[in-house]
Amino acid sequence: MISYLCIMPAKYLWFIALLPPEPIREEVTAFKEYAAEHFGSRRALRSPAHITLFPPFQMERSQLPALESELETFSRQQLSFPLELDGFSSFPPRVIFVDARPSEALNRLQKALQDHLKDRLGMAYPGAHGFHPHMTVAFKDLRKSMYRPAWAYFQKVAYQREFSVDAITLLWHDGQYWQVSRSFPLLA
Repeated sequence: MISYLCIMPAKYLWFIALLPPEPIREEVTAFKEYAAEHFGSRRALRSPAHITLFPPFQMERSQLPALESELETFSRQQLSFPLELDGFSSFPPRVIFVDARPSEALNRLQKALQDHLKDRLGMAYPGAHGFHPHMTVAFKDLRKSMYRPAWAYFQKVAYQREFSVDAITLLWHDGQYWQVSRSFPLLA
């Protein structure tokens, strides 16, 4: 009998996001698959369709109960709200995404989460850029030479959806893909 020893890392990568309902996740995943097949950008397929609220950070698994407790406390203080997705945009020359319409409610949620985690757990926001809510379709593995044809395709695709933001979700990286750890419902 062969026994395999799995060495677990001391620290895991995590991030916090909004996940749309399953039908929208499937639609956005189809856009990611098109980008992979036609433009060679596969990296976006490593995570479910999402809007990042708190970018990836390292944390020991032993700290997970404290983080989950704070996310539960935080989510119970936040009201759900509608969010609109409106077409495609990009961060040239490599990233193409489904754009979210400007939303004060979403901006408040993101800022409140950032402040809550800093105040309660001392977690500094790891994002170097400002908050620009979106769902990535083609990621940084999109070659610069493929950006123009990819953008020419996606900018012509009409895509509008609306959904209720009713939870925040903690995801962890298993070494290859981002996995859902737990969702925390917002107040209805």
